Amino acid sequence: MSQFLRRQWTRIIEMRMERKLLLVFLLLVTMPLTFISYFSYVNYAESTQRTAIRYSTNMLEGMMGRVDDYIEDMVNMTSVPAYQDDIKFNLSRSNAYYAQRKQIGDNGNAAAAPAFDQLLQIQRGIQGNVSFINNIKRGATSVYIFDLYGNAYSQAQSGGLRQNLADSYRAWESAASESGGEAVLIGTRKYVSTLNSEKYAFTVVRKIIDKALQPIGLIAVDADMTVIQDQIKTLDNVTQGQTVIVDKQGRIIYSADRSQMAADIAGDPMFASAAGDRGSFYGELAGERQLFIYMTSPNTEWKAIAAIPERALTKDSRVIRNVTLAATLATVALALLISTLVSFALTKPLRKMMQLMRTVQDGDFRAKFQVRYGDEIGQLGRQYNRMIARIEELIQDIFRSENRRREAEMHALQSQINPHFMYNTLETIRMAAELNDDVDAADMIQLLGKQLRYSISNVNEEVTLERELLHVSHYVQLLNRRYPNRFRLQTRIPPELLAYPMAKLLLQPLVENATLHGLDDAKPFMALDIEVRQKERYVEITVMDDGLGMEQETLERLRDKLTRGAPEREEGIGLINVNERIKLHWGQAYGIAIESEAGLFTAVTMRLPSMAVARVEQSDFGKSREERGGEAG
Repeated sequence: MSQFLRRQWTRIIEMRMERKLLLVFLLLVTMPLTFISYFSYVNYAESTQRTAIRYSTNMLEGMMGRVDDYIEDMVNMTSVPAYQDDIKFNLSRSNAYYAQRKQIGDNGNAAAAPAFDQLLQIQRGIQGNVSFINNIKRGATSVYIFDLYGNAYSQAQSGGLRQNLADSYRAWESAASESGGEAVLIGTRKYVSTLNSEKYAFTVVRKIIDKALQPIGLIAVDADMTVIQDQIKTLDNVTQGQTVIVDKQGRIIYSADRSQMAADIAGDPMFASAAGDRGSFYGELAGERQLFIYMTSPNTEWKAIAAIPERALTKDSRVIRNVTLAATLATVALALLISTLVSFALTKPLRKMMQLMRTVQDGDFRAKFQVRYGDEIGQLGRQYNRMIARIEELIQDIFRSENRRREAEMHALQSQINPHFMYNTLETIRMAAELNDDVDAADMIQLLGKQLRYSISNVNEEVTLERELLHVSHYVQLLNRRYPNRFRLQTRIPPELLAYPMAKLLLQPLVENATLHGLDDAKPFMALDIEVRQKERYVEITVMDDGLGMEQETLERLRDKLTRGAPEREEGIGLINVNERIKLHWGQAYGIAIESEAGLFTAVTMRLPSMAVARVEQSDFGKSREERGGEAG
C-alpha cells in the first residue's frame, strides 16, 4: 500500500505545472464547497425530520384529544337515562310487562296476558327519549335502550339499525355486567344494518339503574365513524401518510383501509415497536421505508399510529439537495474554467521558455525570451537571455580560437577521400587505351575530368542536390566502365527538392563506401538506391545498397566511430568525414545514421535541415560560425 501511495505521489510530483495548479485550484474550491453543501444538507434533513416528528406528534395529540372528547360525549349520553325518570319508569313498565308475559307463558293462561296498547305506550315513551338522546350530540349513529329481557327500543337513523341486535345485546350486557355501573368502551366491530350494508362502529354501553340501585336496563351508543374519519383524513392529508387507531389489545379501531377495520394486529412488528405512551421509529410498510409516530390516549388507552413515507419527509430536503448539488456542480465547473485559464496563463511563459530551450538545444541561439512583466517569470526570462547571450559568446570564442584548425581539418579530411580510386581509374584508362585505342578511353577520361573538376573546385561552394546527384551519376558510370554493369543506380527525389542547397561531396563518399565495402561477388550486380524525403523539420537523404551488409558488432563499432570521430587512416574515414562536415556546418542535431543487416542491405541516412533553414545556412556558407552568429545577433 505504501509503495502504491509513493507511486501516486511521484506521479503527482511529475505532473506538468498547469495540471498541478489546476489540481490545487480544484481542491481548494471543491473540497470546502462539498463539505459545506453536505453538512448543510444533512443538518437541514435532520431539522426537517425533527420538525415533522414534532408537528405530526402535535397533530396526533390534537386528533386524539378530539376523539377523546367525542367518546366522552358518548359516555355522557349513556348517563342521560340515570337523570330521566321517564326512561326509568317506562323501562320498569317494560320489565313488568315482559315478566308478566313470561309468567303467563309459563303457566299457559293466555287470557291473563297484558294489553298490547300498554306495550305501545311503553315503546312511544322510550323511543321519544331515544330521539332526544340522539339529538344531544351529532355523530351518534344509533342509540339503543334495552330492558332486562333484551328488548330493544331505538329509533332508526340515516344509516339504519343493527340487524343482529340480539347478538350485540348479549356482548354488550356481558361487558356492562362487569363494569359495576360504569360506562364501558367496546372496540370497533362489524355489523350489518337494516339497509343490508356492512358497517363498523365502536360502542359505549352502560347499565341503567333505578333509585334503589338495581339494574333495570342497558343503554348502548354506537359511534359515527365518519367523525374519526374526518379527523384522520385531515391528518393524513398533511403528513401524506396513513394513520390507524388501535386499542390496547392490538385490534384496529379505525383504518382508512376498510379491509383492516376491526382486524387484530397484536402480532404485527409495527404494533410491537410502538411501545410506551409516545415515540417514533422507522420501519417498512408495503415495501417502503416509513417513519412511524405514535401516541397513546390516557383516557381510552388507544394508540394513534401515523405512518409517514420517508420520501414525503425528505421531499423538501431532496429539493434542497438537488439545488445544492446543481449549484455545487455549476460552481465547480466555473472554478474549473477559471482555474484552467489561470493555470495556462501562469504557465504559458514557462512553456514558451521550454520551447526556446529546445530550440537552443537544436543549436539555434538566436531565440530570445520576450520579457513583458517584472514578476518572477520576467526575472527568470532576463536571466535566461543573459545566459544564452553568454553561452553564444563562449561558443563564438571557441569558434574564433579553433576556426582555422577546423578549416584545415576540413581540407585535410576532404583530401583523404580515397585517392586510390583516382589511381585505379587512371590505370583502367591506360589499359583501355592500350587495348582498344577507341572512344571508350575518351569517354572515361571525360567522366574523370568532370569528377576532378567537381571535387577539386572550391570546397565551400554552394551546390544543389541536383548537381550532387549528377556527380554521383558520373561516379557510378565510371564504376560501370571499370566493372562492366556491376552497379545500377536508382533515385527517388521529389521535384521540389532538386534545388535543395547543400555542401559539396556529401553523397559521393556514401556511394563510394557502399561500393568498396558492400560489393557482393555472388550477385550479378549491386543496386544503389538514393531516396530523398522531406520531413517537418528535416530533409533525409538515404543511400541504400543490397550488398554484403554488416554484422551487428561491426555496425555498433561503426556507429561508435561516428559518435566520437576517428583518427586518420582508420577505416570508415569517408563516412566520418561526411558526418563531421555536416555537424560542423549545421550543428549536432544533424548528421549520419546507419542501418544494416548482414547479407541483406546497408542504409546510410543523412539528416539535414529543412529547405527554409538550409537556404538561410547556405547563404552564410563559407563564413566562419562566429561570423554567422554575430550577424544573427
